[in-house]
Amino acid sequence: MFIFRYIIVFIAAATILLLTGCAYATDPMASGEYSSSDFTRAGKCQQCHAIVHSQWDGTMHSNAYTDPFYQKEFHAASTDTDGLVDEFCSRCHIPIGVLSGEIPPADGSHLSEIAHMGVQCDFCHTVSGSSGIGDASFIVTPGNTKWGPFDDSKSASHASEYLELHTRSEFCGMCHQVTHPVNGLVIDDTYSTWNESYYGQNDVTCQHCHMSPGVTEFKANPGRSASNSPKREHVSLHSTVGGNAFVTGMLGAEKERKLAIERLQKAATLRLDVPRTAIKGEEVTIEIAITNSGAGHMLPTGVSEIRQMWLEVEVTDNQGQMIYRTTKADTSLSTGPSVMYNTVLGDSEGNATLSFWLAEKVIADNRIAPRETVSEQHTFTLHDNTSYPLTVDATLNYMSAPQELIDHLFGEGIHEVPVIAMVKASGKIHDPEKPVDTQAQAPGFTASMALMVLAALTITLTIIGSYKKQ
Repeated sequence: MFIFRYIIVFIAAATILLLTGCAYATDPMASGEYSSSDFTRAGKCQQCHAIVHSQWDGTMHSNAYTDPFYQKEFHAASTDTDGLVDEFCSRCHIPIGVLSGEIPPADGSHLSEIAHMGVQCDFCHTVSGSSGIGDASFIVTPGNTKWGPFDDSKSASHASEYLELHTRSEFCGMCHQVTHPVNGLVIDDTYSTWNESYYGQNDVTCQHCHMSPGVTEFKANPGRSASNSPKREHVSLHSTVGGNAFVTGMLGAEKERKLAIERLQKAATLRLDVPRTAIKGEEVTIEIAITNSGAGHMLPTGVSEIRQMWLEVEVTDNQGQMIYRTTKADTSLSTGPSVMYNTVLGDSEGNATLSFWLAEKVIADNRIAPRETVSEQHTFTLHDNTSYPLTVDATLNYMSAPQELIDHLFGEGIHEVPVIAMVKASGKIHDPEKPVDTQAQAPGFTASMALMVLAALTITLTIIGSYKKQ
């Protein structure tokens, strides 16, 4: 029934396109248009481009097909749609496999060795054009000519051609913008949200942040793109890191895992506003502002229905007693439910689903746009036995996927999704009946420590006095 309904919708959509003449000026590449032997293995590129290859090896691009999480999701999607999405998903995750007609079948039994390499050197550098934005709209021309961002490249191994597309966000947008192949629902809006943002309007491209050492801004990376090439003021990094510290950790790609964490920790900022004092027995309200200060797209982005970003707030008194706490799941009396910053997709019956291939609508979108600030207010009551001062800690957390989903796909206890602390902020609430300065004393600053400081000060003054006498 599922596949029948979608085929009807697909035929109707295709008919409308034909009648209205709405089509790309150039059609996307067809499956089976080339042979995998037309492409060069990454190992051969490594002979001259060793540094660039080492940056790429271990990334999510190099593991676009072998990524275990993707494999589980892909096979679930294939089963649920009777193979309808096999080629659609594979066009970006295993492009050479699709262009060579090696997939479908979904089990990968026909795949060549070079196709397994995911988004690799000779895929990107044989891209010679684009038919539009999104859904693998690339045009490739495999052969001796390699396309790239330099207009003066020379190589003894191949011909080189400059292509402006390689310097533009539209290159990334060919895959990082995904629309449901049947119902037109936008599943991944990374490119479009960038394009509409301050960054897109001011020509701050994907490459500025994701292919330079600046992480959240452009920073030059001087060097050579090949062993025999001239030294340049900037050579794009090919680590192309996003925020996936989960899969990189699964694969043992430690360098990429650390880079992903670094990127997450530079994506947002927190501002915490707490009252200077508070009275026992009364309600206290604190406000926390979250700003998407470092990402040129939504936070989170990508398949954002499975991403999880939330604010964890803890209030403890001077004795370590928990006064208030929010967590991702706990909503007991002493805690408040946290807000989840992500997208909620709905299926044909209006139920929330984590399976984007079954989605037909967006139920909610609670993500944070580029340079946008959102605020949360948290209210709690101080108990009579509260010991001042109180410490307020706020942490913006991130998970690549819900633990329940990973347990469902892999089995319980097989893989633990790490919780990444993106940014933290803290503040103090004091006793209104005592001077604040006396309450701000650092924990552990004892009387003996005070005597030591006084003795050191006395010795210093004595030495200064003796110099003056001389």
